[in-house]
Amino acid sequence: MIRRFSAAAFAAALLTPGLAACNSTGTGEAGASASPTVAGSIAPSGASPGTGDAKQALLNSTNEIRNGNFRFTMSGAGSTAEGQVHEPSQSAEMRVTIGDASSDLMMKLDLIHSKPDSWVKVELGGKSASSIPGVQKLNLGKYQHLDQTRIKGNRALGFDFEKVDPAGSAVLTQGVTEVRQTGDGMYAGTLDVSRAAEAGSVDPTVITALGAQAKSVPFTAKLDPQGRLSEMVVQVPAAGQSAAQDIKITYSDYGNATAAQKPPVDQVVEAPPEFYNLFN
Repeated sequence: MIRRFSAAAFAAALLTPGLAACNSTGTGEAGASASPTVAGSIAPSGASPGTGDAKQALLNSTNEIRNGNFRFTMSGAGSTAEGQVHEPSQSAEMRVTIGDASSDLMMKLDLIHSKPDSWVKVELGGKSASSIPGVQKLNLGKYQHLDQTRIKGNRALGFDFEKVDPAGSAVLTQGVTEVRQTGDGMYAGTLDVSRAAEAGSVDPTVITALGAQAKSVPFTAKLDPQGRLSEMVVQVPAAGQSAAQDIKITYSDYGNATAAQKPPVDQVVEAPPEFYNLFN
C-alpha cells in the first residue's frame, strides 16, 4: 500500500475496508525508515535455525527502496497499479485501475507528480459512474492540476518524496514472525499484520475481521541477485465479508527509473471543487 506512494489513490480507492490488506494511511514508510536491526526484529523465540538470517535478509532487501529510484506494481482485490518513483528529479507517476467494465464502478487514474506540482486524469465507468455527484463538471478527458494546499495529507492524491515506498514493504518485513528460505533468493513464512498496521500498512478493518489470524498471515518473497526485494505476496485469508486474496507487490529497475513526464499544457485544467469532493 506517500504520505507513501501507495497512498496515491491505490490505497484510497483500491484498498477500501474489506478489500485488501496493504492500506496506505500515510505513515507506512515512516515506519519503514526505521533501522532494520531493531531489537527483537529477527526471529521469534523457538524459531528454527537460520530463521534469523532469513529475516535479516528480508529486512535488508528493502533498503534500496528508500533511495527512491525504481519501478513497481501492486495488485489485489481485482485492482492493479503500476508506476515509478524517481527521487533524483523529484518526480513519480502511477497508473491505477480499480474494478472493470462489469463493475458497478470502474475507475482508472493516471497520476503524475513533479515537485511541486501534481496532476491526475480520471476515467470512470460502470453502471454507477453517472450517479457520482458533480461528475459532469470533472472534465474527465484532461489532467486535473491539483492545488497542493487542498491535497496536503490526502491519502488519495498526495505524495511525500521523503516517504517513497509504494507499499510499505519495509514495515511489512518488520512484521514477519516466521520465515524460512525456500530457494535461491526465495522466502516464505508468516507476518503479523496487526504490527504492520501500527505503521499504517494494513487496513484496520481487515485486521479486525481477521481476528487471531492477523497474527500469522502467510507471505512469500523473492529477492533479486543483488539481494533487493523484487516480489512480495501477502496471502490474506477470508475474513468477514471478504474472500481470500493475494496482495502482490513487485519492484524492478532499481536505479534505472526515469523522470516523470509532465502532461502537455493543452491537456491540463485546474481541478474544480467537485473533483476534490470525489476523493474526500
